[in-house]
Amino acid sequence: MKVQPKASHFIDGEYVEDTAGTPIDVIYPATGEVIARLHSATPQIIEQALTSAKRAQKAWAAMTGTERGRVLRRAADIMRERNRELSILETHDTGKPLQETLVADATSGADALEYFGGLAGSLTGEHIPLGGGEFVYTIREALGVCVGIGAWNYPTQIACWKGAPALACGNAMVFKPSETTPLSALKVAEILIESGAPKGIYNVVQGYGDVGAALVTDPRVAKVSLTGSVPTGRKVYAAAAEGMKHVTMELGGKSPLIVFDDADIENAVSGAILGNFYSSGQVCSNGTRVFVQKGIKEAFLSRLTERLANVKIGDPMDEAVNFGPMVSEAQMNIVLGYIERGKAEGARLVHGGARLDLPGFYIQPTVFADVTDDMTIAREEIFGPVMSVVDFETEDEVMARANATEFGLAAGVFTNDLTRAHRVVAGFEAGTCYINTYNLAPVEAPFGGSKMSGVGRENSKLAINHYSEMKTVYVSMNDVEAPY
Repeated sequence: MKVQPKASHFIDGEYVEDTAGTPIDVIYPATGEVIARLHSATPQIIEQALTSAKRAQKAWAAMTGTERGRVLRRAADIMRERNRELSILETHDTGKPLQETLVADATSGADALEYFGGLAGSLTGEHIPLGGGEFVYTIREALGVCVGIGAWNYPTQIACWKGAPALACGNAMVFKPSETTPLSALKVAEILIESGAPKGIYNVVQGYGDVGAALVTDPRVAKVSLTGSVPTGRKVYAAAAEGMKHVTMELGGKSPLIVFDDADIENAVSGAILGNFYSSGQVCSNGTRVFVQKGIKEAFLSRLTERLANVKIGDPMDEAVNFGPMVSEAQMNIVLGYIERGKAEGARLVHGGARLDLPGFYIQPTVFADVTDDMTIAREEIFGPVMSVVDFETEDEVMARANATEFGLAAGVFTNDLTRAHRVVAGFEAGTCYINTYNLAPVEAPFGGSKMSGVGRENSKLAINHYSEMKTVYVSMNDVEAPY
């Protein structure tokens, strides 16, 4: 099986190769097979991408928002027409089941292109009347060249979540996918050109951390948007701060999911499954600390175990399969290490806990009960299919414990007492909260975290503020007075 792209990079409307760059092997997680080989960007490739973006950006920004929006909406239509083809590529890139990628990846990317394409024509400033006939008006302006750095769990979606608002505002983008999943973003760039985007407006360069560092520190770059881990975010944020660049950081979490004893258990179990095992647990907003009130703890665990018996693990291309491999051998070994720590520190293994005897990087969906707040699996982000079920008795107690983390990406609550539900989400120290559901991320709603989980928001009208800035113009209608 080979899915070799035409070349490693997409710059100025074309595929570009430079085999002098460090090789990047693309490994299909379901088999461990190398299915493509790309090359990391050399300094010449990086220069070519930034030069192209800088040159193209001014003319793109000078177009009307309606014209830019038309391009983005065409791209959304093409992505939907080719959803199956793009979903198959995403499955090769990530190992996620085709059943999942068909509904959650290219479709989400298309939603972002459509949404921000629709907003593009509405991006205006305002008129501010002052005394004496004087007034101020504001102009919303593009930032210039934006750099996007993607994560490996949702490569198509992230390429669009960053690209769509950037382009809608009149910016150009240089996007660096994760070296683990480099294939999907190339197709996004290709589709944008096909949709009428000028050459150079959306470039894709491959590479490891050194390529990201070169992009982030380049003086031509006005904005950096990263999706990744907290340690990577710290480095990128600090590097961007040296140049006073705009930043959006969408980082990790150790999010709480609270289940009160009056909750609908079936719905709560569904939410816990979506918040721990979708994408084999490789979702930044996952609710991996599941606090269950003691009165329903055993009923919750019993029903959860019954539901997990219905997991179908196997070939991700089989649309009946609903649970795939980890993205890489390295990530699988990290997660297996956390599982061993959980056992060693005294957590009760309720389900799973082992690598499966299959080709590729498969781990069973794993549930620990009797987890205490000081255990490693309750404190550190695992980024794999490991759920920690934690007991609690009172609302005040669980709120204090839920917030006792450096992270603040997401949080959820299941209860049939809506007064309590709203009270609880008001008390969460997290940017993205859920009542009686979990892990939905519609493009119309802001997505992002607080505390160490990030800065800024993806999606929604708020994203426009992160990819543009306001120029203030004071207009005088009167003589100017001065003290001398």
